[in-house]
Amino acid sequence: MDNNTILRQLRFIFDLSDDQMINIFKQADVEVTRAEISDWLKKENQEDFKPIRDKQLATFLNGFINKRRGKREGEQPKPEKSLNNNLIFKKLKIALNFRDTDMLEVFELADLKISKGEINNIFRNPKHPKFVTCKDQFLRNFLTGLQLKYKPESLDQ
Repeated sequence: MDNNTILRQLRFIFDLSDDQMINIFKQADVEVTRAEISDWLKKENQEDFKPIRDKQLATFLNGFINKRRGKREGEQPKPEKSLNNNLIFKKLKIALNFRDTDMLEVFELADLKISKGEINNIFRNPKHPKFVTCKDQFLRNFLTGLQLKYKPESLDQ
């Protein structure tokens, strides 16, 4: 999945205004403008569309963690220069303070039956023999499940 789509979906699922999104970046000690947010939220075929780079999305997700769970003491985590679906999935799990059962519930809402083991394999160290790469469809189903959990009325239309 591309970063802009993920950012658009998170904004929609959690009803984030421009000001709230700017504040989330601030939670990770980064200043962004309303114009930057606007350009990142546009579709690829719209004028002024700008892709959000991995480091910027990682910063947003770090800020989202801080907003939802509180800022930890001391130095803040540095945003990753390169993101993959496993890291995005992990950061969302942390931000939402989800346990295995919460994640299974979200996947069930999206009509995807998986086991705790399958979820845990995604969070393993990439060098672990049971590590599994998080595919786009898996992350897409998770975001769909989050939408059903937090905005069930949005899919009734």
